[in-house]
Amino acid sequence: MSVQHSAESLAGSGANLHHPHHPHPHHLPLPHHHHPHLPHHPHLPHPHHLPHPQLRKEEDLCKDGLGYGVEEEEEEEEEEDSEEDISPAQDNDKPKILLMGLRRSGKSSIQKVVFHKMSPNETLFLESTNKIYKDDISSSSFVHFQIWDFPGQVDFFDPTFDYEMIFRGTGALIFVIDAQDDYMEALGRLHLTVSRAYRVNPDINFEVFVHKVDGLSDDHKIETQRDIHQRANDDLTDAGLDKLHLSFYLTSIYDHSIFEAFSKVVQKLIPQLPTLENLLNIFISNSGIEKAFLFDVLSKIYVATDSSPVDMQSYELCCDMIDVVIDVSCIYGLKEDGSGTAYDKDSLAIIKLNNTTVLYLKEVTKFLALVCILREESFEKKGLIDYNFHCLRKAIHEVFEVTVVRRSCLDDQLDSPGCSSSAVKAPVLNGTPRGRM
Repeated sequence: MSVQHSAESLAGSGANLHHPHHPHPHHLPLPHHHHPHLPHHPHLPHPHHLPHPQLRKEEDLCKDGLGYGVEEEEEEEEEEDSEEDISPAQDNDKPKILLMGLRRSGKSSIQKVVFHKMSPNETLFLESTNKIYKDDISSSSFVHFQIWDFPGQVDFFDPTFDYEMIFRGTGALIFVIDAQDDYMEALGRLHLTVSRAYRVNPDINFEVFVHKVDGLSDDHKIETQRDIHQRANDDLTDAGLDKLHLSFYLTSIYDHSIFEAFSKVVQKLIPQLPTLENLLNIFISNSGIEKAFLFDVLSKIYVATDSSPVDMQSYELCCDMIDVVIDVSCIYGLKEDGSGTAYDKDSLAIIKLNNTTVLYLKEVTKFLALVCILREESFEKKGLIDYNFHCLRKAIHEVFEVTVVRRSCLDDQLDSPGCSSSAVKAPVLNGTPRGRM
């Protein structure tokens, strides 16, 4: 099947969609010397201790051949078990991301575009938010939290507003500033909001989206961000809040900058991030891959990537590839009666660009996809890449296996000797304990 793509570097050969049934690799322990020394979360096994199948280099496969020696039925059973293991746990105690800012700053538009696939042009018809809107996206996305969209007229001095209860369970607070408007009032509201929130919960990640920058020149964007950054930090210094850290992002719903900014916000809430980054580093170094992203398919947020710098153009190509795969699968991948899903365990796509670059997508879970960027000469060793991908996929599933333990703890109501009350009471992010807040 051939699909034309609008990216200017995309060759006419298009995207070839496949549904292969690869046998599962042998399970061998991963050598310690492949692991970079990265920090790891106390609730997770250290990467050195993961019972991870050994990644192989080309010379290893030349000795042993490409046969994995695993029957297809066994592979399907393992995949079904792993899929259940990594699906997000059903728990009402989810971390919150708060969207705050003045009226008409673009908060609701950001939420609709990123998590509900609304076209940016359609957001022009959204009504102004007049009450707190809670959006639980964990049922259709890997990122497992609630987003609270606040109206711009929230008064923190109103006695009916219990800001302590709201800020106490918050993982990140995103304050949206309209860069095309006079932002002095917004800076005052930003200072009031973050100072109140910091006193209640100093562990909140404070993020500032300098939004609607699509209408500004490049020089004006940089100058606006610098001015907002300087004024906001000066206000915090004058208030004695030197330890409060603000992160700033230039964003627009009309390009991929909003998805990249949200990716950085979400990554700070994932305790498994160092382990995932470590695994991706091992994978690309043994497979001849230049860049690898672990994407949440629904939102196109990348929950992890390797340690090399992220190039905006590469990220945009990977996002466009996900759109192509989903759109084509919706047309040709469903059954005649319309049943089935556009993305499942057999989803795989290859796009060859006209600059000798190859984009390679493979399913990791029903929520996650691995998208790789590599050269054509490296892709000639596809057998090696597929073997190492199986190793990576199994390791990612093992990182999140605590989901099953936690579910059994809840079902047995702490009757199991391996369960503790702290493990059950801990808030859950992506199916794993984060620790008490």
